Amino acid sequence: MPKHCLLESLSQLVGRTPHKPAPGDVPEALRDAYQAKKGTFTKAYHQQVDEERAQRSDRHKWRNRRWATLIAVNLLFVLSYYFDVQLVEGALTASRVIGFHFADVNSALQVMLAYKHVVLNLVIGTVTVALLWWLLGGRTFCSWVCPYHLLAEFGEKLHDRLAAKKWIRPVTFHRGVRTVFYVIFALLALATGYTVFEFISPTGILSRALIYGPGLALLWVAALLAFEVLVSKRAWCRYVCPIGLTYGLLGSTSPVRLKYNMVNCHHEGDCRKVCEVPHVLNVTIRGKACDIDTPIGADCTRCGACVDICPTDSLNYQFGWAKKTN
Repeated sequence: MPKHCLLESLSQLVGRTPHKPAPGDVPEALRDAYQAKKGTFTKAYHQQVDEERAQRSDRHKWRNRRWATLIAVNLLFVLSYYFDVQLVEGALTASRVIGFHFADVNSALQVMLAYKHVVLNLVIGTVTVALLWWLLGGRTFCSWVCPYHLLAEFGEKLHDRLAAKKWIRPVTFHRGVRTVFYVIFALLALATGYTVFEFISPTGILSRALIYGPGLALLWVAALLAFEVLVSKRAWCRYVCPIGLTYGLLGSTSPVRLKYNMVNCHHEGDCRKVCEVPHVLNVTIRGKACDIDTPIGADCTRCGACVDICPTDSLNYQFGWAKKTN
């Protein structure tokens, strides 16, 4: 990834509004490609492409794979505990897998700040998980593993339906508040000696509820989901959760990412409509790409919704730093 693209990606992660590349940073080949597409796509052509896309049998391929993976991972914790096979012990925040320690990076940072003490097993588990999610794409955790993400996904659909009927008025906040919350949660852990974020994290609450049984904390999750349905969709993930920021930083140079090729792109914006974090797809707007091939930014959850909906195969998963794979 070009240096200016990486810096733009990281600045978006902490809440900065996407910026158009400076004229000096735009390769000549990219300018020529934009020029060649002028007047190419008519309304009739767009309608034809939409009809063909609606008939594709694989239009939900990545969504189905993601849902299956998310359910399988969380079910593994449940079944291992229920049948006491000790294959996977603990929950998503901290666990042992076949005897090896794993610790969620954000949870581990909270623990270290709260207790001002570093335990070797915690370090081993944290480094292991950090390497794992760096390899798998950072925020891949959010869309492929986090149980709250699945609930929020259905909540988003309901929110959009209510908004379309004008029964609710959607509210948005500045994305930079997530960085502010990140600092607040860290300072609270340091000052109080408690991992405050873990008490209210729907990821941990749901993971423990699935494994050990429901508790009163689920009322908080229900209230949070209701807020997202009735007021601001994906509010927790977009504006509060420090897990996304932590893994976004980890995955900023990951070999697993989405890549945008602008040559055949229609710039119609369907990908941005289905994206949980649409600012990362700002590059699909005409004139906003960094290069002919542009890696999608660090805040991307690698959910694959844009890959499924793209009518021209302009968005695809990239495995490795140079290799392109569909």
